Amino acid sequence: MIVCGLQGVGLRIVEQLALSGVPAVVIDESPPPLLARMLAAWNVTLVTGPTRSEDTLVRAGLAGAMAVICAQDDDLSALATALLARRLRADVRVVAQLTNPAVGRAIREAGVAVLDVAGLSAPSVVEVCLDEGVQELSLSGMRFLAARTTAPAGATLRELYGALAPVAVIPPDGNVIICPGRDTRVRAGDQVTLIGTPDELAAASVIDHPERIRRLTGAQSNGNGNGSAAGPSGILGVLSSEDTAVHPASSIASYLLRAPRDLAVSVARAADRRIAIALGALVAVLAIAATVLRFTYQYAGPGHRMSLLDAVYFTVETVTTVGYGDYSFRGEPAWLMVFAIALMMTGALFVAVFFALVTNMLVSRRIEESLGRQRITALRGHVLVIGLGTVGMRVVRRLHDVGRDVVVIEKEEHNRHLSQLRGLGIPVMIADATQPEVLADARLATASAVAVLTSDDLANLETGLAVRDQLGARWRDTPVALRIFDQQLAHSLRDTFGFKNVRSTAALAAPWFVGAALGLDVLSTFYAGDELLLVARLHVTPGGGLHGLQMRQLAGRTRVLALRRAADRSVLEHPPRRSTSFRPADEAYLIGPYDELLTVLRRDRPSPGLPEPKASGDAAYSGRPGDSLSEGSATPGDLPASTSQLSTTRPAKPWVCHVSPVSVIAKAS
Repeated sequence: MIVCGLQGVGLRIVEQLALSGVPAVVIDESPPPLLARMLAAWNVTLVTGPTRSEDTLVRAGLAGAMAVICAQDDDLSALATALLARRLRADVRVVAQLTNPAVGRAIREAGVAVLDVAGLSAPSVVEVCLDEGVQELSLSGMRFLAARTTAPAGATLRELYGALAPVAVIPPDGNVIICPGRDTRVRAGDQVTLIGTPDELAAASVIDHPERIRRLTGAQSNGNGNGSAAGPSGILGVLSSEDTAVHPASSIASYLLRAPRDLAVSVARAADRRIAIALGALVAVLAIAATVLRFTYQYAGPGHRMSLLDAVYFTVETVTTVGYGDYSFRGEPAWLMVFAIALMMTGALFVAVFFALVTNMLVSRRIEESLGRQRITALRGHVLVIGLGTVGMRVVRRLHDVGRDVVVIEKEEHNRHLSQLRGLGIPVMIADATQPEVLADARLATASAVAVLTSDDLANLETGLAVRDQLGARWRDTPVALRIFDQQLAHSLRDTFGFKNVRSTAALAAPWFVGAALGLDVLSTFYAGDELLLVARLHVTPGGGLHGLQMRQLAGRTRVLALRRAADRSVLEHPPRRSTSFRPADEAYLIGPYDELLTVLRRDRPSPGLPEPKASGDAAYSGRPGDSLSEGSATPGDLPASTSQLSTTRPAKPWVCHVSPVSVIAKAS
């Protein structure tokens, strides 16, 4: 496997390949020394040179490569490398990372699988922000939901949820149980993640709110919308009670009652001391003048006094110099005429000053909005997104699409995504989110969730700690998604500071790239606690290792969610019984940790020279990266799970393919 580009997702792809025992060659023009040493520790070959060079690809072994993964950070390099690899070898799998949907659609016509890291990782962050634990899946065109719920009592999963497929149980101690059997006993308060159709989840009271049931069972899937070849299904976020999309009648009434108050609060916060003084002086002049006219002005002869309403009307008419002619000071005492002259001059002055200050406030506010320096005044229950890179932009768009209010803080005033957000009417603050006053201006105290998504781990850490400090007592109840690339740092943040939702966009996206390169169709990725789970589609190879195998003989941490038989494509079996056997050309939908799903793939399609993996009962593949599958040899927890663990191992090379470079290049020419 050739991986082009070592930064970001490229490193995670190589790590996944090493864990799976798949030999890899990395091409990078200027690899950092630290990463080069990591590759050497993993026994991964590093070729230094431009990825867009034919000579570099040949030196990396393109002739015998199973696939080429173009994981460069910039679209131009990935595009050029993908097209070059396709030209040199028309039969090799090529997977490219591209962020531009139009370019992606075009290059897909050339037989290149196109994936986008931002589009693949955004759903997991959005799910955290919505804090509903519901993610939509599409299995062979049929709509399923992965829903998180709390066990109401101590019982078996079968007793609580019937035939629903349990994919994870998270006890209070945080030790995640992946793909437990239905006879597994849970305690009250355990978090359980189940997969089923919306109707099945509603029938089992996993989706228990009436509006939630209506939305989840009535809406149709919107597709992935991320511009990738096989992106995740859209997140179906169940909105909170503050959203009009979830409770239309009550929310509209609440909005109508709240709008005047929010407007008053917004104006009061936007106004400065000068406006308050001008308004106060104008009101004082109007009050004094109306009182004088009420008790001294006479019309139609002595004894005919003005009513209070007429006095106020005449005062405003005089101050604004309208002069309809219905009232005048002709024939009034001289002192009252002098009072009228003073009233017209002072009133006109204060009116002019007041409107000038209001105009200045509105123009200044508009300028501040265009420069990203405004204060958020009236929002409540909004999602605060910090960092407007490609991932941040995807998260903001998804949240906006489901009707959530979003506020964005971005440090770079020349960010290329700013115009898009302003076109959507989403407020953006150009400021440093580590400053407490900036978070206060963004109304962190009333935010429903926070997503820290810059591309710098240190900046994310500083911002996350600042958010944690400013939230105070709300810290435990407010979802905070923190983007961290380094997995060891992520574990430390969870254990030390209590960040429950630390996400690595590279770790979320890497399985998609590897799966596409190996022929495993990854459909979705999501977290169950700290465990990253994949939903994938596998076509059973005739004569392969899965042919005739029963479901119960798969690895213990892998579950078959649904099965579409080759003999009858119109029926989708879900969930299949444990005694059900695989048949040739069946379409199986599986869920489990990444390494376990690759073990199933390798079992179905063994590589030349590699003994077919064996499993009995619930025995799971385990051991160091590159070890072949053994029957009940160890527990899945023995698998290395981090960079530091991998650095002490040297993956074997079970996937081998030898082809003459000269013959292949000549054929491609």
